[in-house]
Amino acid sequence: MSEQLPPGGVELSPADIEALGPRWSSCWTPSAAAQRLAGLATPWYVAAGWALDLFRGAQTRAHGDLEIAVPAARFPEVRERFSGYAIDTVSGGWIWENATPEVLAATHQTWVRDPATDNYLVDVFREPHDGDTWICRHDETIRLPYDAIICFSPAGIPYLAPELVLLFKAKHARPKDQGDFEATVPHLSPAQRAALTELLARVYPGHRWLTALGA
Repeated sequence: MSEQLPPGGVELSPADIEALGPRWSSCWTPSAAAQRLAGLATPWYVAAGWALDLFRGAQTRAHGDLEIAVPAARFPEVRERFSGYAIDTVSGGWIWENATPEVLAATHQTWVRDPATDNYLVDVFREPHDGDTWICRHDETIRLPYDAIICFSPAGIPYLAPELVLLFKAKHARPKDQGDFEATVPHLSPAQRAALTELLARVYPGHRWLTALGA
């Protein structure tokens, strides 16, 4: 993403931010998103807290939104599945409604909006990649093939591997992220636990989760 915000955006006021909760209250579930994206050739996956629930096999807490991720260059293929919905982008506390291609190129977070209700349905991350290789936004030296990072629920819903979800959550480690970490680690396989430990040590040396992992 460009370090300079593109023109044409509107800075969200505290009142605007407060009002976002109700606007996300009718967002899609992972299964609803999977139905809309069924048969799509573009790799995609559920991210963040919902991904951990898919990994554990049950919803464990309330979620304020639904986040999915796709390769940035292939977003037009995904966008076709959202025909009739508005595409807004957000970055750094600013929002661009009905984002232009230039704004899309300068940002990575996309909110799909129902123009009939003005409510948001799904948050789409347009992620860096090199062809079929996924690139981690938090450390571009971490590069993995998509088939190595995408897992599938019993219902066939793709989700990001839990060790990578927790790597993203480690950046801020908010209370909900701490709760997700504590609830997920006991379910990790030895290989997943080792991968998380290695990634945390690489990206966030000295992170408190490393102690909890026994590193």
